[in-house]
Amino acid sequence: MNIAIILAGGTGSRSGFDIPKQFITVAGKTVIEHTVDVFENNGHIDEIAIVVHESYINDFENIKLLNKWKKVKKVLQGGKERFDSSLSAINAYQQFPNYNLILHDAVRPMVSQRIINEVVEALKNYNAVGVSVPVTDTIYEIYETQSFIKNIPQRSLFHRAQTPQGFKAETILKAYQMAMKDTDFQPTDDCGVVAKYLPEEKIYLVRGDETNRKITYKEDIILLNQCQ
Repeated sequence: MNIAIILAGGTGSRSGFDIPKQFITVAGKTVIEHTVDVFENNGHIDEIAIVVHESYINDFENIKLLNKWKKVKKVLQGGKERFDSSLSAINAYQQFPNYNLILHDAVRPMVSQRIINEVVEALKNYNAVGVSVPVTDTIYEIYETQSFIKNIPQRSLFHRAQTPQGFKAETILKAYQMAMKDTDFQPTDDCGVVAKYLPEEKIYLVRGDETNRKITYKEDIILLNQCQ
């Protein structure tokens, strides 16, 4: 079973938008509708679960009824932080250790079918799969307290992370169980949790796409409108 987990727990408090980004309307649909549609229409995805902040569960239930999605089986309550939302979904499927959990940001509505397909395919051979694109700009490492260049690392060694990120359910559950016992836990993304707490686990990377961008600023909404 391939389970798509759409992480829509953010409230937009730091984004500058009046409402959470996933509920902004673009080309006649909310961002989250565009995102769910991509996974609903993918032949490899068997089920979809949505993680939403408790304040917006009723809103999403209405959206779900309106769209008549067949694969959306669970609407889960998210938490304060992104990792809380991931953990909510992981716990919901912990009794199915062999399921593939494919976690995706709700505000990446332009993810391609090619990326989803390659993540699913890679999970046949690996327990953890990420998506990334090479860094094309020069990277500066700076001093922590000063705006001066400390080092210029080799650009070819760096990639920018995207989603979806896929895992065997038992793998990501084990990583998070260890993380929750760590009083110094510093969450990054889900691949980062596996990398830190299960360092022996190889994380395979699928090639991402520059169009698979995360809606962060108002300018991103303009670009999404142009692409729909």
